[in-house]
Order: sequence, then structure tokens, then C-alpha cells
Amino acid sequence: MKSIIIIACFITSVAGGFIGVKLALSSDKTTTVANKIDDNLAAEKNLQFSLNPLSELSGNDEKTLSNSSHLDLTYASEKTVKTVVHVQTHFVREQLVYDPFAAFFYGENAYKIREQHGQSSGSGVIISPDGYIVTNNHVVQDAKEINIVIENTTYTAKLVGTDPSTDLAVIKIEAENLDYSMFGNSDELRLGEWVLAVGNPLNLQSTVTAGIVSAKNRNIDLLASQYNPKENVFPIESFIQTDAAVNSGNSGGALVNTSGELVGINTAIASGNGFYTGYSFAIPSNIVKKVTYDLIAYGSVHRVQLGANLSNNNSEIAKKNLLTTDNGILITSLTENGNAKKSGLLTNDLILAIDGKKVSSVAEFQGLLVLYNPGDTVQLQIKRGEIEKEIELKLD
Repeated sequence: MKSIIIIACFITSVAGGFIGVKLALSSDKTTTVANKIDDNLAAEKNLQFSLNPLSELSGNDEKTLSNSSHLDLTYASEKTVKTVVHVQTHFVREQLVYDPFAAFFYGENAYKIREQHGQSSGSGVIISPDGYIVTNNHVVQDAKEINIVIENTTYTAKLVGTDPSTDLAVIKIEAENLDYSMFGNSDELRLGEWVLAVGNPLNLQSTVTAGIVSAKNRNIDLLASQYNPKENVFPIESFIQTDAAVNSGNSGGALVNTSGELVGINTAIASGNGFYTGYSFAIPSNIVKKVTYDLIAYGSVHRVQLGANLSNNNSEIAKKNLLTTDNGILITSLTENGNAKKSGLLTNDLILAIDGKKVSSVAEFQGLLVLYNPGDTVQLQIKRGEIEKEIELKLD
């Protein structure tokens, strides 16, 4: 059975090799990691990237695509390689080691904490002309020093914020008038649509590969181990699956459509040997956009919780729970004083849609819910027994 592995390249003098862990996150640092946009946010924070990503193809180029009958990927390729950067980090990680000789000969504690130093690299995408860059959290995790390489020029970057729940991070370099990628609408991606993966696999900088959208709203249990309510880490997985070739070092790189719009951040591959075998996964751009803006504006993500445990529905589940349909997703339990219970939702209710958008899986629902902010109100279409109804739910 294939395993799910993170695709950032890792080069270290301390610990070498790429380790794949079955259906778990295995980072480039050999550590396990896990986790409605405010249209006024950019103006308030003087951010220079567009809040209407579908209004133009890219930040610094007004060129439009031709309507030729054949598929031409050259424009998107040439545009995106200018906005994808090489992320290089120096990290220090504490390691607990056992030294029985220290206790036997010197009477010291046999357990010692030692610092482990290493180098790693991955990819990132410039999202503003003044140097904001989005990448994966696992690319920069534990980093003491972050360097960004753009066309043979090296910049020192600072960490703006991280979100383990989605495995995203934002870093910043001091620069101006940079080429940058515009966000596309990942909800509009269609199965079979051509996409490009751009990154630095195996330290081969500015590499472009092409493939199609194989599936949407994939939950691959990549971040499950990061679940930590005390730290407000609730893993969210609603990946875009493609067959574009990605490898170690592509983590944090761009997934773009044929217009050159950023529709995802490449994050993982399914492989038994650590190299591309036909399956790759990217975080949808709509999630990236929400998380990125929150990290830049607030330093953390303003996230809402439904206050309910959910399960995918199918014919077997429907029969077991005496449901009248196998559509939607099932509420299996409610959190006391949670949003769902306060709004009148009940165990065994089926959620069919949120704000008019149909949902067929928990991953799809989570991918939509993460876009909202505390205080927002949503309309849930539910089915309770034979009755369908609308329930208004205020999120906090």
C-alpha cells in the first residue's frame, strides 16, 4: 500500500535519507508534522496582492491567452517560474539521547538533550510584489535561518506565521517590484483540467511538470497526527489530487492552471519509495488565500468550529443509522455548547449543503468551512428523517 509523504527535499549532514511513513506526514526534516475572505483586509494591512484573483492573469503581465484550439502551456510555465522560489533553511532540533556511561562512571543523568543541526530545502510562491511568500509549514519548521533564492540572488527571510492545521506558512523578504502569482479560484477546477506543478524537485530549480486534476477534496490522513485541541490545531485536509510529476523539493511550490493562476500549493505525494509514482496532492488556493491573509494580518488563523463530529455517508452508513438517503454527511455527535447544538442541529442529521454549495464528504465540508471567519452566519441545508430544512448557524 502506498504511503503519503511530504515532498520537500532534505539535505543534512546529521541525518540523511528520505523516510516514508504509511499514511502519515514525513517531512523533509525527518520529523512528523501535522494543521469568506475579508475584502477590506488587504487595504487595512496595505497588502499589495489582488483580492479579486480572477480579474487578471498575473500580477505584472497583462498578456491574454490566445483562443487557439491546441493546448499551449508555455505562457503559464514561463510566468510561474518567475514567481516560484527556492527555500533553503538551517534548522536546529533538540534530541533526547541516552548515555549509560555517564551514569555508570560519573553518576550523571544518562539522558541528555543535544542539538541536531541540519539543512533542508523546498519551494515557495511569491504572492505580493513586496516579498510575501507562501510555502508549507514543514518546509520551514524548526528553521533558525531561512534563505530565499530568486534568479541566483539570495535573500534572508523572516517567518511571518505558520498554520500546522493546514501545513501552510508565510515568510517575508525585503524586496520590491517582484513578479508574483495571482490566486485563482480552486473551487472552479474541473476533473481532467490541465494543471502545472512548478518547484525545485531534487534541487533542480525552476522545474515545470504538467498533469490533470485527478480528484478533489481528498482526505489522506496526512495531518492527523497533528490533532491538538489544546493548541487549537484541528487538521484540515481537502487536497487536490493530480498526476503532475512532483518529487522531493516540490513542497511549497505552485500548482497553476493554464492561465497561470495559483490554484494550489504542492504538499505531498503518494509513494512507496519516496519518489513520484503518479499521485500528488496540493492544498487548494481558496484555503491558501484565507490562511495566508490571516497570518499576515493577525499572525494566526481566525478559524471557526462547527462543534460536531462528522462522518461520510454511504449506503452502508445510511442503512445502519436508518437514514433515508446516502447523500450528504452525517452528524454523529455534538459538542456541548458548540455552534451546532446551539443552532438546533441534532445527532443523525444529514448536512446536504452549506450556503447553497452541496457537500458529499467531510473533507469537502471542512474545505468550505475553513473559509469563514468567527461571527459569520451560514445557512445549512439538512435532512432530518424525511424532512429537509434550512438552519441558520452563527460561527464563533
